Amino acid sequence: MPSPLAPRYWGLHLLAIVLVGIAVGLGVWQYDAWQAHRNAKAADLTHAEPVPIDQVIGPDDPFPGTKVGQPVAVEGTWVPDGTVYVSGRVQDGEDGYWVVTPLAVDGTDDAALPIVRGWIADPADAPAPPTGAASLDAWLQPPEGTGEVDADPTDDVLPQLRIADVIQHVDQDLYGAYGVATEPEAGLEPASVEQLPDVGAFTGIRNLLYAIEWWFFGLFAAFIWWRWVTETSADGRPVTETAGASPPDP
Repeated sequence: MPSPLAPRYWGLHLLAIVLVGIAVGLGVWQYDAWQAHRNAKAADLTHAEPVPIDQVIGPDDPFPGTKVGQPVAVEGTWVPDGTVYVSGRVQDGEDGYWVVTPLAVDGTDDAALPIVRGWIADPADAPAPPTGAASLDAWLQPPEGTGEVDADPTDDVLPQLRIADVIQHVDQDLYGAYGVATEPEAGLEPASVEQLPDVGAFTGIRNLLYAIEWWFFGLFAAFIWWRWVTETSADGRPVTETAGASPPDP
């Protein structure tokens, strides 16, 4: 039988290398996500000096995991028709809503950043959405994704601040982020990042477990490949052929 290094087996070796490489790469990706989650929790940027939003994120950029809570300076024009109310925001023990209106950011072809203008106990008591130009500071936050289903997609009340839900209420692109205004609008109570829904303790560690799982798959694939090579080299025949061979004559 040919050696396991014969050209006829090169495809098998290449497949093993590809499978191991994919598993290692996916494991590193999940590990990096876990590390970014830890770094984001360790860093409190809410008291940092505001910086222009274009120094932190662009309209088409993914959210920078190390910039959660970063104060940003935003200038643009309000999009009042896109105002929504996000439920489940608790302040001083009272359940209420975030009042959110997109702000079309200057210099971005009208891409809008959803801005949490403040907190209110009942949306019916919220002041009219603002119009015209605005300049404000806001704490930058990644889009929410609690998995909670919107019971009535036709109204302007949302169970979470998910960009895919907010974009149903506007006719323009949205940033992959939102901002919580550092100063509430008149007629609204202050909103803060402390009113965010609690994130399960398993959220961060899940990425680490996925990384370990992918590395285990890679190790298993490498072991199977090594076992095949060594056993084939030992007797010059594939393992399957050895198992089915007849015993030698006495």
